[in-house]
Amino acid sequence: MMCLGLTGSIGMGKSATAEMFRQAGIPVYDADAAVHAIYAAGGSAVEPLSARFGDIVTQGAIDRVALRARVLDDPQAMADLEAIVHPLVAQTQLDFRREASESKAFLAVLDIPLLYETGGESRVDAVAVVSAPLEIQRERVLARPGMTERDFEKILARQLPDAEKRARADFVLSTAWGYAFTKAHVSAIIDLFRQLETGPT
Repeated sequence: MMCLGLTGSIGMGKSATAEMFRQAGIPVYDADAAVHAIYAAGGSAVEPLSARFGDIVTQGAIDRVALRARVLDDPQAMADLEAIVHPLVAQTQLDFRREASESKAFLAVLDIPLLYETGGESRVDAVAVVSAPLEIQRERVLARPGMTERDFEKILARQLPDAEKRARADFVLSTAWGYAFTKAHVSAIIDLFRQLETGPT
């Protein structure tokens, strides 16, 4: 089984692109969903994050808005958050990869927003970067509830520039030209990996 890392900055359309792989029958690991799960009531991150950041728990789950407010302007707090969360998320990824391999999948996709920022490219066979022009990205992000221009700029500052991601990628998937355009490129990537696994048909 080969693993494709799927990444892209905020607002680029990565989640929609990941869904295209999923609809094509490819197992997809969703790092954001994994974080949601460990932040939920009973999740493995609730106790250590509460111990570090205090009153950020609502009905037994991590209040993500409160947590973001604690760490966004505090580099040390952000580093502490990552030191707690990354190992817990890494374990969920290992579990996914094992299950995908046992299912005899020829390809698995790891949907990881901060793939390059965390050195994740070393753990996949290839990387696909989802991209769109800055104007489209900004419009998408600012349409999200509670998002401000200031928050958008701070998030961008923590992420590798889109141009650098594209330069380092094996594949670049543009979401600027509509759903059908992106889906066609997703299908081409899947066909390529299928041929690598099984040989030309």
